[in-house]
Amino acid sequence: MDIKGIIFDCDGTLADTMPLHWIAWSEIALRHGLHFPEERFYAYGGVPTRDILKMLRDEQGVNIDPLAVAKEKEEAYLKLIHQVGPIHEVVNVARAHHGKIPLAVASGGVQPIIVDVLKLLGIRHLFDAVVTSEHVVNQKPAPDIFLEAARRIGVEPRFCRAYEDTDLGMQSIRAAGMEAVDVRLMRRKVR
Repeated sequence: MDIKGIIFDCDGTLADTMPLHWIAWSEIALRHGLHFPEERFYAYGGVPTRDILKMLRDEQGVNIDPLAVAKEKEEAYLKLIHQVGPIHEVVNVARAHHGKIPLAVASGGVQPIIVDVLKLLGIRHLFDAVVTSEHVVNQKPAPDIFLEAARRIGVEPRFCRAYEDTDLGMQSIRAAGMEAVDVRLMRRKVR
């Protein structure tokens, strides 16, 4: 396939943020009496915090405002953001293609935080577009966020390759008609 554009998830793909998000989630779950085990947290990688909280509220009958608690979770995460590091194998792919073909980020996170993470890692300039959960209605595993990223870089989805670290994200990429790369496999090869 002739690849004309590349799209990257951020959390767990470009940036090693997932352990820090887990710390923030643990704090919030305890504070609000939510049962949210670590395995389930990782399974929902790429799903916006507010959507996970709505689901947990409905399942567990806990009286919370998902938007307010999502804000609490992001505030807890921001206290840890200085600890974020890159996932070198994937960042190296972005660096190798920068200036040659258009690159984008498609993240289930929120715009200000994702942009801050990219800036902290010194890689924001690599990407022609940063698409986050606020820019689409249907979240991963729906293809919308990857389709929007492709639209913003001006590349037909069938000519895009996308990098992800979760099963839901991989489903999203495939549903968008793009070539999918599972970064979990890339990282295993390097180790």
